[in-house]
Amino acid sequence: MGGILLLKLLPFVAGCAFAGVSYPTIPTDLTTPFQQRLAVYGPDAVSVGWNTFEQLEQSCVQYGLSEGNLNTKACSSSSTTYDPSRTWSNVAVLTGLTPATTYYYKIESTNSTIGHFLSPRTPGDKTAFNMDVIIDLGVYGKDGFTSKSTKKDTIPVVEPELNHTTIGRLAQTVDDYELVIHPGDFAYADDWYLKFANLLDGKEAYESILEQFYDQLAPIAGRKPYMASPGNHEADCSEIPYLNNLCPKGQNNFTDFMHRYEKTMPQSFVSSSSNPTAQTLARKARSLSNPPFWYSFEYGMAHVVMIDTETDFPEAPSGKDGSAKLNGGPFGAENQQLEFLEADLASVDRAVTPWVIVAGHRPWYSTGGSSNICSPCQEAFEDLFYQYGVDLGVFGHVHNSQRFAPVVNGTADPNGMNDPKAPMYIVAGGPGNVEGLSSVGSKPAYTEFAYADDYSYSTLRFLDEQHLQVDFVKSSTGEILDSSTLYKKHATDFVKQ
Repeated sequence: MGGILLLKLLPFVAGCAFAGVSYPTIPTDLTTPFQQRLAVYGPDAVSVGWNTFEQLEQSCVQYGLSEGNLNTKACSSSSTTYDPSRTWSNVAVLTGLTPATTYYYKIESTNSTIGHFLSPRTPGDKTAFNMDVIIDLGVYGKDGFTSKSTKKDTIPVVEPELNHTTIGRLAQTVDDYELVIHPGDFAYADDWYLKFANLLDGKEAYESILEQFYDQLAPIAGRKPYMASPGNHEADCSEIPYLNNLCPKGQNNFTDFMHRYEKTMPQSFVSSSSNPTAQTLARKARSLSNPPFWYSFEYGMAHVVMIDTETDFPEAPSGKDGSAKLNGGPFGAENQQLEFLEADLASVDRAVTPWVIVAGHRPWYSTGGSSNICSPCQEAFEDLFYQYGVDLGVFGHVHNSQRFAPVVNGTADPNGMNDPKAPMYIVAGGPGNVEGLSSVGSKPAYTEFAYADDYSYSTLRFLDEQHLQVDFVKSSTGEILDSSTLYKKHATDFVKQ
């Protein structure tokens, strides 16, 4: 009954102004950079994205090998916004980087500071490294929705209320990982209506939550490459179809996500293989890639593919006439994403990048029963995963942490973690958001680990060409909740099963 009354009131209250909306303060200098975010843009390139409170004629970044010698500059004319956002998204691409080297950078403004990052490892570099997996992360803090090398790097400064959150743990462990992948669900701005004070704000509440979240994430995303792909919470200003009629056009169809990430995420890389067929397939994949929705990149021993589980495949849940009723996309030609994925996976030379990781938002293996799985996703993607020997599938959407034995078509691989043919799957949806944690519920027989007692995330440790360690970490304490090691021989350069 209360829910029906709320729906009747919302058309009225959403159009009203309310002083309680928690927007960050606008600076005197409107060119001041906020919400900084880095991404691997190529084997020797990093993109720098940021937002400002006015449009820039030129978006420029100075960079170099020391704070006192920022002797190179990259600029672009890209500075975009949408109604009703208060900010413009800007980007510059830093090129010609020496691999695995610390660079310093300064976004050009009268009010900016010098940051630093480690440039990408060359595809084929067999040095061990770690990559964190963060999915389903919402705004934290007093205005938010969730509860509370040989030389060490400096810990990023975050707001005090973030110290015991996932963002706080990422700050404390900044030495432990070189990049982050985040396949979907940022900020949870579309859940604005769940906080009573926001009911009189409508579109302003949505935008204020986005600003708060990306301000909170900036100390991490402005230090480490932060690779994004979409989830359902990027689709609209609300997940309730009725409320979507109240969304301004600029808050529909992944608009903020596209402005923020479209020009910072890479097209798929050219091939690092000497094999002519691989080079041809990689060129095809590059032409079909469509960042920030689907694309791939290479980093050391890893070939990482980011996919879109929301749109652009048959019966996609957030697509036209999809089950989520969000009416998103399409963002490519018919079957473009699936053709991209097949060409991309077929192009991977395991002698160069032995580990193949595919990350998307909605899982098709999960605890908690059929309501937590995406059957159209499984129908679209699982056969390609198996055919081309994907080592690890990374998903979220369900708000907890899960790990499964290698499995295909619902059957566990008889080899288990010892050189399986089937992919291993994890769900890393527990970093924390307004909707809280999802109970573990029922467990498939191939479940190896499930945790929903507190906020958590995952770290992938690429130990060598044959061993990948997957850890799950409790955000508040840093405790390792689960650790497993996948062994793969990777004896075949080009897998086709």
